[in-house]
Amino acid sequence: MKRVILPILLIVAALITPTICIVKKIQFKQDCSGYLKQAADANTAEMALDRVNKALEYIERNHLTEGYTSVLWKTEDENIGFWYENIKACKAELEACLGSSQLEKTNVLMKVRESLTDSGKETVLTIPDGLHKYPNNTTFFIFAWLSAIAIAGGLIWIMIVTNDYWM
Repeated sequence: MKRVILPILLIVAALITPTICIVKKIQFKQDCSGYLKQAADANTAEMALDRVNKALEYIERNHLTEGYTSVLWKTEDENIGFWYENIKACKAELEACLGSSQLEKTNVLMKVRESLTDSGKETVLTIPDGLHKYPNNTTFFIFAWLSAIAIAGGLIWIMIVTNDYWM
């Protein structure tokens, strides 16, 4: 039984990385992406502007204003600078329309919704992949691979040890 303790500890330690990723993703949703979703869904320009301002406050406080979330190569769907500038442009549009007619406000709300979301089978927020881990994406990438290897190694070790035990 003592020979199984080390691989179990290895597996438990390897689960720390995915746990941290899940926590960071939840925190990002609570402090940023949730507000962007509400801005996209808002029925008034004032509501949308309030939500965009809250998201921008988080974005700027956490320096999510430039760079790429990519680990191996840069792709434009992971361009943080473009994403940030797009949200700032939404804010400017919303501020500019506050004194306008209801029709103009509605048009701006539609434009904001199209800017903040991608439509397909399902409407989803436009956010660079892995933004919740930024600027530590490379570190998380390395630790995710190490965790996968540790879990696989720990399971193989347990199978070998328990197989020897029963034979």
